[in-house]
Amino acid sequence: MTDHPRTHRLDAVAWMREASPYIRAHRGQTFVVYFGGEAVNGKGFDGLVQDLILLCGLGIKLIVVHGARPQIDAMIDDAGIEPTFVGDLRVTDATALACVKAAVAAVRIELEARLSQAALDIRSRGSGLTVAGGNFVIARPAGVVNGVDLRFTGDVRRIDRNAIERRLNDGEMVLVSPLGYSPTGEVFNLNSLDLANAVATEVKASKLILMTDPPGIVDRDGSIVRQLTVRDARSFVSSSPGGARILERAIRACQFGVGRVHIVDRSIDGVLIEELFTRDGVGTLLSNTPFDQLRLATIEDVGGILGLIEPLEHDGSLVKRSREKLEIEIDHFSVIVREGIVVACGALYPLARAMGEIACIAVHPDYRRGGFGNAVLGALEHRAHAADLRQLFVLTTHATHWFQESGYRRANISDLPVARQALYNLQRNSIVLVKEL
Repeated sequence: MTDHPRTHRLDAVAWMREASPYIRAHRGQTFVVYFGGEAVNGKGFDGLVQDLILLCGLGIKLIVVHGARPQIDAMIDDAGIEPTFVGDLRVTDATALACVKAAVAAVRIELEARLSQAALDIRSRGSGLTVAGGNFVIARPAGVVNGVDLRFTGDVRRIDRNAIERRLNDGEMVLVSPLGYSPTGEVFNLNSLDLANAVATEVKASKLILMTDPPGIVDRDGSIVRQLTVRDARSFVSSSPGGARILERAIRACQFGVGRVHIVDRSIDGVLIEELFTRDGVGTLLSNTPFDQLRLATIEDVGGILGLIEPLEHDGSLVKRSREKLEIEIDHFSVIVREGIVVACGALYPLARAMGEIACIAVHPDYRRGGFGNAVLGALEHRAHAADLRQLFVLTTHATHWFQESGYRRANISDLPVARQALYNLQRNSIVLVKEL
């Protein structure tokens, strides 16, 4: 017996409700996605390409850095060349370099072809996606390591940030391959993981997403560690040998300005979407600072909430609440806490007729551009959905457009529950907005 189509539609609706705060928060942000050449040969590659197109369609500025090691190995083997390594670094002589260039070009062409195919439907609606490449990477020789000259194996010397940002601002996806160029015209074979790290650091990416074979970082029991600060992550480098190389790069990226690093298992179909647009994710999330915590408020949060709402009460944006009233109603509130400080809050009041009121949304002035208000609103809507409410309303004097952007429409006082109509303050003349769940 197959699932009823209605069930699939409801699942899609529920997912969109959960994802909507993240969609708003990620729009306009710069993400760097890394995957090795193994992903290009994998059975899930078509799905990955579709997801990259989807990210761009959601307004994310996307830089893709790919590897090509298995393809290089295959070409070198076909050429009858004995590969030489110093640790993890390939010794790239002139003959091997020819294989490297051919393999990287083949992977890049295949990737561009798949992206073009996946974007066909977008273009049919008149808004095509362009994949941009170029000489964004200036490289230098890696030199002599343990007495061995690595020849045309190189290190990143500089990333042309301005050129990349121009392409991103034009709505293009930037594709960076593991080759670098010297000012004298030499070509160097680069480590793709280090390249992704360098690109993300240079452009100050909001996120660096490392798609790897290990499923994130695991603890002693083999369970995925969902969140780590840089301080905590260092202890995992020695205890997680399979992921040590990845984790070291992730730590470095956070230390040099990347907002967050996600380490995900590339074999999971749709892993980018699950990691970026669901609350729990599926991989390991690494940050240089402790993570924001969105949770139900407790009595200990009353002081922090008052600190947020009092300035808005003074300018008339919010109705004044006493500490006593707030303490009584604290169970209705959700908060976002950063470093122990309440930086955003909001409340949900279930009422008659399966309706609920959204109220008292406030964000600390320093965080109003960080998507915190959207996150709080999304959490309140999620609570309303879990409580089987069918409709939400809000009374506002200053944030009409913001709520309308989140799907609320204008309504009349008569659309409110009778008890709430009796409490309507005619002097405030608040605008009534309603959203169907």
